[in-house]
Order: sequence, then structure tokens, then C-alpha cells
Amino acid sequence: MKAQDEINFTRIAEAINFIQLNFKRQPNLEEIAEKANLSPFHFQRLFTEWAGTSPKRFLQYISIGYAKTCLKENQSSLFETALDTGLSGTSRLHDLFVNIEGMTPGEYKNGGENLAINYSFAATPFGTVIVASTQKGICQLVFSEDDEVALMQLKNKFPAASYTPKTDLIQQNALAIFQHDWTKLKQVKLHLKGTDFQLKIWETLLKIPMGGLSTYGRIANEVGKPKASRAAGTAIGDNPVAFLIPCHRVIQASGALGGYRWDLNRKTAIIGWEAAKMETRLLIE
Repeated sequence: MKAQDEINFTRIAEAINFIQLNFKRQPNLEEIAEKANLSPFHFQRLFTEWAGTSPKRFLQYISIGYAKTCLKENQSSLFETALDTGLSGTSRLHDLFVNIEGMTPGEYKNGGENLAINYSFAATPFGTVIVASTQKGICQLVFSEDDEVALMQLKNKFPAASYTPKTDLIQQNALAIFQHDWTKLKQVKLHLKGTDFQLKIWETLLKIPMGGLSTYGRIANEVGKPKASRAAGTAIGDNPVAFLIPCHRVIQASGALGGYRWDLNRKTAIIGWEAAKMETRLLIE
């Protein structure tokens, strides 16, 4: 049986898909609720509990107009933006507490030989994830529609490693990022398998502030490869750690959301959810 969080997200995702396809005409509550097979009253309550804002407000967050506004306002470099919105008081960015350590050449080439990997499955506001860790940090965190397939894909990535189904402290710290209060997060370390270029791209993604958006071209420029936006897009798509490395915050220069490895509806949901949380945080502060 699906966890309740996953059931709720499935309903929300259906509504988000409808909103995304019809935002230009601003559908009303009754129309959106019907797509989720809920009464307007129950849908309003469920949606507000999940997103922290009303369906109407959320619709505004995920419109192309919102995306374009974010891009227009974010004219400074990603690094400058991260610092500007950064580390003071309750406004500190959870992403800045994530550090990447690349695997050694030996670990990279030999398929994880001598690596001991713990793994577990967990419910999040956006569906089930499989999270895996070595003694150094998180090596994979991806959304999972099928647990057996997700585990097989993990083992294919590190075929020579040993595996233990176990939820360890490293995983618990990483999964805490899905909680609403990011001010109490402990530092999260990632232990990733990737080329130098991929690692640079993923590190650059960490500098996009929560509630902000960037483009593929801007990411390429940040790593000193202004003509490599296509290669940057490929590296972004290869991101092995969902949400912690916020590849969902990269969209097209036009303001269109573009693609997402784990389903465009999920990307849309995360962007809107983060925007709602940021607005709530600013109101509190």
C-alpha cells in the first residue's frame, strides 16, 4: 500500500498537471478539484496542508510569469545570489549546508569496489525516494515509482559494492531536508560518482537560492563554459541526488519549465512548494 504522503502527492500531481496545461485561463477551484477527484472543500484543505498555500496562490507560483520574474530579478551571479540571500538567522539557505565530495579515480572506475552502501526507501512530500549512502555521504537519492527497479538501478551504478538495507544517520540528515523547518538542518555530505565537469555543474546548482530559478545557459557560464549549455543540460539531467542538488530550479531562458528526470509535474510541484515556503518564511521574519 502506498504511504499517505505518496497518495496525497499523486492527487496533487494530477491537479498540478491540469493547472500547468490551463494556467493561462486561470481555472477556478471547482475545476481543479474535479481533476483530483475531490470535492472543492477537501481539495482546498489537502492542497493547503501539502503546499502551505492555497491552490489559487500556487497557480501563480508555477505560471511562466512567475518563472520569468524570478529570472529577471536574479541578474547577479549564482554565487553572489547565494551569499546575498545566505546565512543570517532563520533565512539561511539549506542548500549551502550540502557539500560534495567526488569519488576517487579508483572508486569511479571500479564500480564501487570496497564501498559499503546502505540504502532505504522513504516517503517525501513528492513521492517515495530511494536514498543510499557510503561512510562518506549520500551517493544517490532519486524518486522511485518501483522499488525493485530503483534498487536495480542503484546496483547497476555501483556493481562491485556491497549493499545493506539500512537507514543510517547520514540518510536521516539528508531526508530532513524535506521537513518544513530548514533552520535546524545538520550539514549534509554527498559522495558522488561523476566527471570533473559534472561535479562542477552539480556544485553550481547548490548555489541557486531556494525560491530562485536559473537557466541552462547561465549554469554553463558559471562553470566557465558559456558555449556548453547543451552539455550543462546533460550533466544537470544526470544529477544523482534529487532535491538536495536542486536541478529542479533550472528552466529554459524563455521561462518555460523544460524537462525533468523525475517527471515534469514533480518539478512543477517542487518549484511551487518552495516558493510557498519562502513566502511564509519572509512573512515570519
